[in-house]
Amino acid sequence: MIQSRLAQLRKLMKKHHLDAYIIPSTDAHQSEYVPDIWQRRRWISGFTGSAGDVVVLRDKAGLWTDSRYFLQAEEQLSDSGIDLFKIGQTETPGIETYLCTELKKGNVVGIDPSVFAVAEADDLDEVLSAHELKLKFVAANLIDELWDDQPALPDAPIFPWPAEFSGESVESKLERIRNRMKEENADWHILTALDTIAWTFNIRSRDVDYNPVVIAYAAIGKKKARLFVRMEKMNGETEAHLNGLVEVEDYSGFEKFAAKLAKKEQTVWLDEKTVNARVVTILDQGADLIYKESPVTLMKACKNAVEIQGFRNCHIRDGLAMVKFLHWLEKTVPEGGVTELTAADQLETFRAEDELFRGLSFETISSYAGHGAIVHYAPSPETDVELKNEGIYLIDSGGQYLDGTTDITRTVALGKPTKVQKDLFTRVLMGFIDLTLARFPVGTQGIQLDTIARKYLWDIGTNYGHGTGHGVGSFLGVHEGPQGISYYRGIGVPLRVGMVCSNEPAIYKTGEFGMRVESMIVVKEDETAPNTDFKFLNFETFTLCPIDVRLIDVSMLKLSQIRYLNEYHKRVREVLSPFLKGGDLSWLKQATKPLKK
Repeated sequence: MIQSRLAQLRKLMKKHHLDAYIIPSTDAHQSEYVPDIWQRRRWISGFTGSAGDVVVLRDKAGLWTDSRYFLQAEEQLSDSGIDLFKIGQTETPGIETYLCTELKKGNVVGIDPSVFAVAEADDLDEVLSAHELKLKFVAANLIDELWDDQPALPDAPIFPWPAEFSGESVESKLERIRNRMKEENADWHILTALDTIAWTFNIRSRDVDYNPVVIAYAAIGKKKARLFVRMEKMNGETEAHLNGLVEVEDYSGFEKFAAKLAKKEQTVWLDEKTVNARVVTILDQGADLIYKESPVTLMKACKNAVEIQGFRNCHIRDGLAMVKFLHWLEKTVPEGGVTELTAADQLETFRAEDELFRGLSFETISSYAGHGAIVHYAPSPETDVELKNEGIYLIDSGGQYLDGTTDITRTVALGKPTKVQKDLFTRVLMGFIDLTLARFPVGTQGIQLDTIARKYLWDIGTNYGHGTGHGVGSFLGVHEGPQGISYYRGIGVPLRVGMVCSNEPAIYKTGEFGMRVESMIVVKEDETAPNTDFKFLNFETFTLCPIDVRLIDVSMLKLSQIRYLNEYHKRVREVLSPFLKGGDLSWLKQATKPLKK
């Protein structure tokens, strides 16, 4: 099927006089997760991971993805006619290098400008031009022309996100944005990233799986604000929520509005990392363009007191679901019949008991034994396996609640762990604890803290290929910028009070197991720092769920690490116990017993 689709695409490329065509994972809003209608890369390649770009030439094709998906991509690209290029490995050329190597002078590379951020398109054009290759904007997406049964645009209603959860009114947010616009002498600020629009206007929907966003464009002027959405998704409640603050127009009218701004020679502020090249082409016909990161990005990342309390609250309820699940797992696996899929479904069932639950925050990674080494493995009917009373099970999951977003990973010993397994897990845990306890001065970037979590693995010459932490939104995306605790995510962005991140060091043994410990943390002022000459920050942990002590080699832990784990487990027990009873309560008490060296 994939080879047939590639053949159809190549015919269309010939018609458009293209020697190469690039199909990225993103949509017109530069989303990480995109609705089914825009899952073009998945359609042409068969690869279902969230990150990956495909390049199709006249006689060959390749897919570029990162280490989270190497094993998955190898399986899904088998016999497809698409080669896998592993990003981050020394022998792997980048897409630009590949094109410059494989193509001849004068050859033409085609892209749909609506799915490329303008900064990416400009960088690509510069590299290609230096090698006498041409970049061509193709107005109609070639995949859309071929995809006969392409899904329709989502039609879920838009609903307001009330102040009891957001902690700030739309009016206040618009005022803050306009103050920043005034500093930049901008007449308009255009928002294209869906999470920034959802945050600014305190609206949510179900347009993208796992992300409660609305497919929209927005434009904020000195006095007016405009929101471009599918009008059939509006309702009385949402109209009342926006009344007097925002003019709502149909999604299809945004390009016409942009053309008006260009004609009136308005000064327009754009975020070049998120605005697509097609929008810029329209505005560039007369508007004065300011390229700078949207002020919304940082505003959204630094959670207010109401949002932080919401995170605390939803993590209590999420922790209860996890305790019930882990107890259920321990009881049920020995009886037989539990699979990766049924386990994932059972955890979702426990989460859905909460009245504020609005769905998962990402596809659950329920992975047993060798599947655990596939970093972003998602079980399917074709890959599903039964959990045995032996080996290692990894569950990485999260929920979307009206008052916050959760993301947690726990690794479970289903049988007696080996000495090697305990050694590796303990090293992961030690890095996790040290990062949790880190004290760092104001101005510190996540890349500086990333090393803390890896040290004990580096000591024995091993590592993990992904970042240690990503930003998390408030009832928004489970992956949020600009912050990160990583060697590649959030570079140059200091961690600030109110930023929420994950903390998830790991280790993977191909074909054997994966081990990861993940909790969510928030940056706060360190009120215990002994030196008052400098301002220091540290972390508060939101996640409330036991860590499997059966996987720990206590002799390897420092006394400070044992003290932390015992205090954490005591907190988990004290906070969750009042809401549990019977076997669940007994299990929690047993799982949080203090360790002794």
